[in-house]
Amino acid sequence: MKEYQNALKIMNELFAKDCQFSLATSKDNVPSIRIVDTFYDEGSFYIVTHAKSQKVKEINDNENVALCSKLYSFKGLAENIGHPLKLENQKIREKLIHAFQTWYFQHNDENDQSMCIVRVLLQKGFFYSQGIGYKVDFQAESAEVFPFNFEQVELP
Repeated sequence: MKEYQNALKIMNELFAKDCQFSLATSKDNVPSIRIVDTFYDEGSFYIVTHAKSQKVKEINDNENVALCSKLYSFKGLAENIGHPLKLENQKIREKLIHAFQTWYFQHNDENDQSMCIVRVLLQKGFFYSQGIGYKVDFQAESAEVFPFNFEQVELP
């Protein structure tokens, strides 16, 4: 349990801010991927988007998604939790506005009733920090910790 709690601490350090990830969804067993801005909070990533977007339509049909950035990768269940101004979204909305403060109101029209927040409830993930790899099972609340050194190689 100690390793899991430490992994959650590292998750907050790495991802409780504006982070860009590739979000993979699928429709009719055909994958689709796009870059999204995310914010991590208490076992979930959050994405501010539009309910009529392709990603939300695909999530409505298939909640299984994946997120990837660098060598970080996560699998989870996504759901549209509704408009940011819904009373139950007030707490996460405040965090999203803070995390995305440089662009939140420039790119989001809260007067648009189709604006929404997508929550990705994490199931499994891999990330690393300071030479340590973390393989996490969020459902079982367990983490495997191991040495992990990543060297970026520049191609000619």
